[in-house]
Order: sequence, then C-alpha cells, then structure tokens
Amino acid sequence: MHETNQRVAMFIDADNAPSRKVGHILAELASLGAVSIRRAYGNWKSTRLESWVDVLHEHAIQPVQQFDLVKGKNATDMAMAIDAMDVLYTKPIEVFCLVSSDCDFTPLVNRLRAEGKKVVGFGERKTPEPFVKACSRFLYLDDLEPVAEVVEAAEAPAKQALKGAADLAPAVLAQSAKKTANQLKGDTGLMNLLRNAVAFAEQDDGWAPLSIVGSRIGNQASFDSRNFGYAKLADLFAAIDLFEIKKINNHPYVRNKRREASAQGQR
Repeated sequence: MHETNQRVAMFIDADNAPSRKVGHILAELASLGAVSIRRAYGNWKSTRLESWVDVLHEHAIQPVQQFDLVKGKNATDMAMAIDAMDVLYTKPIEVFCLVSSDCDFTPLVNRLRAEGKKVVGFGERKTPEPFVKACSRFLYLDDLEPVAEVVEAAEAPAKQALKGAADLAPAVLAQSAKKTANQLKGDTGLMNLLRNAVAFAEQDDGWAPLSIVGSRIGNQASFDSRNFGYAKLADLFAAIDLFEIKKINNHPYVRNKRREASAQGQR
C-alpha cells in the first residue's frame, strides 16, 4: 500500500525524456503525495526542446537553463545532481523522482537511497540496467500510453477533448507490454525474486500475505508489476501457474505450488 502524504521532488532531464508523458508521471506520483518541487533541466534555447514549452506551463514545472558548454555533451546531469543534493539537505522531501534514461544518474540514486530516501525513476526501455536497479522503483515510459494516443482514429476535436482527461487519469499500461506465462517463467531473476519473497513471508501452511510479499520485493529490488504488463502484483502471480492466489478474510495470499507439492510428498 502506498503512502499518500509524502513530499515529492521531481527532477526531469528534458534532453532524455519525452514531454508527452509528463501528465502521466505526475498522475503516478500523486499516489505517493504532493509533488512540491518540479524542475526540468535543458538548453531551452535549443529547438530540440520546443515540445516542452507548453508542458512546462501546463504542469507548473520550473525550467532550469543549462547551456551546452561542449558540443554533443549535455550539461544537465551535473546541474540536476547538485540541485537534488541541495534539496536532500535543505528540504523535508521523502521521495525523489528522476525522469531520465541516462545511466549517469546512478551514483545520485545510490546516494539518495543511502540517506533513506525513496527514489522513483522514469525512463525509456533503453535505460541502462544499473540505473533501473538502483531506483526504489522504476517505470518504463514506453508502457505509459497516453489516452489520446490510444484513440488514433478519433477526429481532432475528440482528441482535444480527451487531452484534459488524459492528464488527470492514471497512467494506462500498454497491453502489448504484457508478458506471457512462459516469458515470465523464463525470467530467472524475476522468478527467484518472487519465490524468495513468498518463502520469506509464508506461514506454516505455506500461504504468504501478499502485502508482506510486496514489501519484501520492494525492499530487495526496483520492481513494478506494470513493467511486465500487469496492473497489480496479484495479477502477476496469478499469471504464473507456479503460484496460486486466494483471499483469506478478504486479504490476498499467495502460495508457491512447489512448496505445497514438496510438503505433501513428505507426509
């Protein structure tokens, strides 16, 4: 269960993030708390960032100017890192959000987490694994599909009407990102993570409270079931035939079928 009263600071590397996804990023962060600090970094004199102009105004994001001091090398990384560290020591912020697909922010994430802060990352599928795994939680922007983009065949007025709703609605996970049961079972790292979390939380009868399983997974790795195409952790477990799900006193529990089969064999 998410805490919804935390204070959140959002730092956007505009050179390495798509402007059209910002509304959905803010919708996601709203489930954690109030995003009191909103900053986007880039060379705003560059034509590459023209798509960001309206987005900055619409979502009350403060643009931070960084000139390209060396051709071909963006200067936003250091500025973002310095500002994030300033906020760490001067503002009462519990959650840091970094929007970028650049692996250079990995040391910053490690530093923030060492100070006990939660770090939520957003980036494209091309984001290097060290950055993804360093975050408390990481969501792929490729899978956050704006509502207006889903209705490609709609007329222009209809699309305009949907725009406001898209900015307020929760992020919609693209169905094409859903992994099949065989794909999930073929992911050794994922399966070890799930099995170990269930084993940690299981009771004498083998059933483990899903809430404890989820907390264990979150403490161990950067994980979000939506990155595999499933809205909830329970849906992910249910898609894998190696686990079973049931409700006890209206609370979801999960059990490793292999554990149960082994227990029966010993009777």
